[in-house]
Formats: sequence, structure tokens, C-alpha cells
Amino acid sequence: MKKFLSLFILIYIFHLPSKADEGMWIPMLLGEFNEAEMQAMGMRITADDIYNINHSCLKDAIAIFGRGCTAEIVSEDGLILTNHHCGYGIIQKHSSLEHDYLTDGFWAMDHSEELPNPGLTVTFMVRMEEVTEQVLEGIEDNMTEVERREIISVNIDSIEVKAVKDTHYKAKVKPFFQGNQYFLFINEVFEDVRLVGAPPSNIGKFGGDTDNWMWPRHTGDFSVFRIYADTNNQPAKYSEDNVPYKPKEHLAISIKGVEEGDFTFIFGYPGSTEQYIPSYAVEMITNVVNPVRIKMRDKRLQIFKKAMNQSPEVRIQYAVKQSRIANGWKKWIGENRGIKRLNSIEKKQEMEAEFVKWANSSDELQKKYGQLLNEFENVYKELAPLNYNIAYLFEAGFGVEIIRYARSFDRLVQLSEDKETGQEEIDELVEKLKNSAESHFKNYQLFIDKEVFTAMMSSYYNNMDKNDMPEIIISMYDKYKGDFEKMADEIFDKSIFGSEEKIKNFLEHYKRSKYKKIVKDPVCKIAQGLSEYYYGSLMPGINSLRNKTDSLMRIYMRGQMEMQPKRKFYPDANFTLRVAYGNIESYKPGDAVSYNYFTTLKGIMQKEDPDIYDYVVEDELKELYNNKDYGKYADKDGSMHVCFIANNHTSGGNSGSPVLDADGNLIGINFDRCWEGTMSDIVFDRGQCRNITLDIRYCLFIIDKFAGATHLIEEMTIVESTPKN
Repeated sequence: MKKFLSLFILIYIFHLPSKADEGMWIPMLLGEFNEAEMQAMGMRITADDIYNINHSCLKDAIAIFGRGCTAEIVSEDGLILTNHHCGYGIIQKHSSLEHDYLTDGFWAMDHSEELPNPGLTVTFMVRMEEVTEQVLEGIEDNMTEVERREIISVNIDSIEVKAVKDTHYKAKVKPFFQGNQYFLFINEVFEDVRLVGAPPSNIGKFGGDTDNWMWPRHTGDFSVFRIYADTNNQPAKYSEDNVPYKPKEHLAISIKGVEEGDFTFIFGYPGSTEQYIPSYAVEMITNVVNPVRIKMRDKRLQIFKKAMNQSPEVRIQYAVKQSRIANGWKKWIGENRGIKRLNSIEKKQEMEAEFVKWANSSDELQKKYGQLLNEFENVYKELAPLNYNIAYLFEAGFGVEIIRYARSFDRLVQLSEDKETGQEEIDELVEKLKNSAESHFKNYQLFIDKEVFTAMMSSYYNNMDKNDMPEIIISMYDKYKGDFEKMADEIFDKSIFGSEEKIKNFLEHYKRSKYKKIVKDPVCKIAQGLSEYYYGSLMPGINSLRNKTDSLMRIYMRGQMEMQPKRKFYPDANFTLRVAYGNIESYKPGDAVSYNYFTTLKGIMQKEDPDIYDYVVEDELKELYNNKDYGKYADKDGSMHVCFIANNHTSGGNSGSPVLDADGNLIGINFDRCWEGTMSDIVFDRGQCRNITLDIRYCLFIIDKFAGATHLIEEMTIVESTPKN
């Protein structure tokens, strides 16, 4: 094992750069691998300024926001910026018809008005270190994948416990390069995070789902929060006694503006990429899984859209749900188009042919890699139909809210059935379910879910082979003679899960023996039938095949790096802190189509349509535009810039990430990718891939001139140098 490990490190360290602009790089290793290239491209700071554990640096201002976004600290008092869509769920929770913060925006004019958010966390990385040898201690080449995982799991647990013993930090070990390398991350998690400001959705979500993933873009996609700590500046749960957090570092903000060719880099937490998977995997995603996801989500979105257009209350209730469903739907459409346009499957097949030729060039290589691609082909032949089935199960079966909600009562049934469970534990869970019921039904409409149920179940039944379908779906079809509307009417009417009154009454008088009412509930029977089918019929095969693909990918990753020692490899994104760098660059996505690298407030006025919610323009914003009242935030050309694009490599999780200039100053907030480049999670193409960034000047303009929250601007460190001529 140590011999192999040394070989892997040599391959990783002694490669030569192949091209700029692509990659999500480990900040700890920038000095070794990227600093020279970044500086040649225009960066004026050092790798040490970006990441260092001995003194404060830029990494101390970058955080995980919630569970899936990035945020950055912009003041000495713990003020953070992230995307509007990252804070959207929080803003929605605080919204009602009386206080519609989604529509009207929200601005706290002092600390006392900032709104607490139970459950919301912000996480900073304190340090990272490689722990590959410790994780792989005891691993032998002849072990099964199950044996390997068991040993690795024990080793990781030991490393994590030891790393944070007697501290308030959290530890997490994550695999890189398909399990060929491991890093330990020490994190500090803050639990008191308060909403400070958010623009109206007609600014923060301008263009809505129509413009989502598109360029040109005119979306003011930002929200403002503040981190609070105890009097010792340590993480603490919410308390009125907590005070604004004093960070080790906060970002300075440049209002110089950007120009074509300027160096930029993104510092954040990209979620997941699959750059090194074989052609068989790409083919399965493109031709088997994505079409199902797209079709089923399109049906749900049409139902939501119709209801939201008819009712302001429904629009508020379903805003977050609709946004989350639409985000994946549109992304997968663009991903499929990009993969096909770039002939990505064919290009991977060409590379694989080269790999096979290389693998057969010696007996030693043939022994290690000679059958690898054949094994991949066989595995994906089995995986494809299973993943097709799972796509339908999750998008159609579990795409119905009432079914997902019923599953949240599974634990109550389990505890009630177990005679050794104490009444106190059951009572505690019942109280949690009471609270979750209030939250669930606050944003739920029975008539919408019934229509979704009808559409999902009919599509599920009509598009699946009956031999590959849960028995519960077949029996329901037979019982109602294929009348899915009648099925929905009766099931929803009889179930306790479609009514807040029924659920609260049931829980208010809950006794252990009442669990049978849950089990007999028609919706619970469906949920249970779908779950049993998933875990009993699908998962055994899926797990077995995934174990094989994990093992094959680990070997294939090692083989690719061994075959191409001069190629500059970077690890796939796995929601750990990364740096991606590139340049401001205009865009030509197709024949006779050419886009500038920035948009302006003028474009918002051109898109205005009072009859379409996504394109309503605020009166105050129109007044500022008409008066050209942009203050110090105007570009040197006199206009108010809104967004810009660059060729930085980003992924989900990079939402909210700071976009920084050559001096490490904040110039924008990353929030999206161009639709033609959404395949970048699988294949990056510099000509097609652009990350979309909110110009920080538009963010400050909205805070200052539109909202009048000048006190927030005064907290920040603003670089006001004259834009270059």
C-alpha cells in the first residue's frame, strides 16, 4: 500500500500544466501547483494570502452557508453575503400575507431588528491536512470492497475523534480522486445566524425560472445575514445575549469594476462533479436518467405555475418548492444539450480507446488495467435499468408531498411498536411532529398535491414495465380501474396526512397503540409500499453495482493519472473548499450569437413586463434609473452594471461564492452558470462554460440607494479607486 501511495503522490505532484481556466483546486496546495500560473494570468497576491493556517487569510472569510451554499464575511461585525436563492427558504419562512418579505424585501435597520433562524448554520474551515496513509492503514489489494470500506470507516472515525478532542471544532475526513487520497477538515460551526437584509424578489429573483441558467442575466441575487457568537467570540446557540461575531478576516470590496480579460478567482464550496467517469456513465445520465427527471418535473412545475398565478397566497407558499424543482429541471435540460453538442460521449470513447491501447502496452499494465473498460461496460448495462426505475420512483412516487410527509411518521411507528421504548421518548417525538406539522401545512395546498398525485401516478404506471413496478401501484390501479383522479379523491379524503386539523388532533391525543392508525392510513400504505420496493427490490442490486463502480473508478482514476503524467489533474468537487480561476470573457454560445461580458440596469427596464411576475420592476428602482442616481456605484461608462460573466469552473455549492479580483478584493457574488455550459459537472469546455456573477456594485447600490440601509455599507471596507482607463 505504501508503495502505491508514493506512486500516486509522485503522479499528482510532478505533472505539467495542460491548460488554464479549468479546475477546482485544493487551497492548501495552491503554492505547489497553481500560484505561478495564477500570477502569470494576472493575480497580484500569493497563495499564502489565500490559504495559511499560521495567520489570517482569505480562507477565514469564506464559509458554508446552511447545507449547500457558500457565503463570505464582509465586515468586522460578522456581516455575510450570499445569494438571494440561498437565503430564499429563510426569507420565505419569515414571510406571510401581512409581512411578505419575498415580495417587499426585508431590511433590519439595527441589530435589534435582525431575525433569528433556528437550524441555520455557517461553517468555517479552520485547517485541512492530508491523512491518506492513516485512512488506508490496514488496507490490502486483495480485500473486497465491503472489507475495505469497513476498515476505512473505522480509521476515519478514529482520525476525526482524535482531531477535535477537547475542542469545540468539528472534524470531517473526505475522499479525493475516487478514494486514492484523503483529507481531514477541521471546521468551526456557528449556530446563531440572523437575517439582516434581502431585496424584493423582483430584484433578487428577477427573471425567475425563465432566466434561470441563462445569459444575459439581470438578477440581483443576494441576501445579507450576520453571524452572532457568545461574549467570548465562540459559537453558541441563539441567545439575546449573543453579540456580532468578530472574524479573523473579512473581504475588502472593490468598486473599480471589471473589464474583459481581467483575472478573477472564485473561493467557495462546489458541490459535486464527475469529470473522470467513463462514457458508459455519461450515456446513462444523458439518455436514461435525465429524460425521466426532466419529464416528471415539467409536469409538477406546470401544476405549480397554474396555481401560483391564480393566488398570491399560493405564490408565497410554493415559491421555494417551485424554485427547487425548476432548478434541477432546467439544469438537466442544459446538461443534456451540452453533452450532445460537444460530442462528449464520443470524445470519452476516443480517450478510452487510447487507455485500452496504453493498458495493453505491457504485461504489468495489462494486469492492472486491461479489463477495466469491459468491466465498466458490463456494470453499466445492469445499472442503467435500475437507475431508470429509481428516477421514476423518486420523481413520480416520492414527488408527491403527502407521500413524503407520511414517511416522516415512520419513526413514530417504529418507537411505538418497540415495547422497550419509553413513553418519554415517544412523547418527545410527538412534540417534534406537532411542530413540523405547523411548518408543513403553512406551505401546503391539498388541491395542488392531489393534482400532482394524479399526474405522477398515472405517468409512473404508464411508463414503467409492470414487472419493474411496486406492487402497491399495480394494486391501486386495479382497485380504481385506472381512474387516478378517483384514486386521489378517495385517498386524500381518507388520509390524516392531508389535513393539519386531522394531524394535530391525532397527535394531541396520541397513545402508543394509535400507531396502527398510521399504518392503516391509505397514504402511509403507499409510502410504505414504495419504500419497501426501493429498499427491498432496488437497493440490493444498486448497492452491489455501486460497490463495483466505486472500486473500478478508484482504479480507473489511478490509471488515467498514470497514463497522462503531464496532464494537470484536479480532484472532483465534493463540497470542500476550492479555488477556481480564470478571466472575464464575453460569450459566443452559437452561430451568429454573441454576448457582452456584462449587463446593465437598462436591460432590466427593457425586460419589464407588468403582466409577468418574473419581470415586474420596482417603482423605486425605475425612479433611480430614470434619475441616473447610481452614486459611487456607477461604472466609468456612467451606467449601472448588474452582472458579469467569466470562464471560472463552478458547480452547485458555488452559489454565494465570492468572486475576487487580482488583489483578492470582492468584485461579485457567483450565482449561476450559462445554460449552454451546465454540462460542466461532467465535462468542462472553456468556449461554452461561463459562471454568472452579480456585480458587487449593483449589490451595494441596492443596499444603499434602493433600500436606504446605508449603515450596512458603512460596516464594509470599500476600495474606491478610480476605474482603470
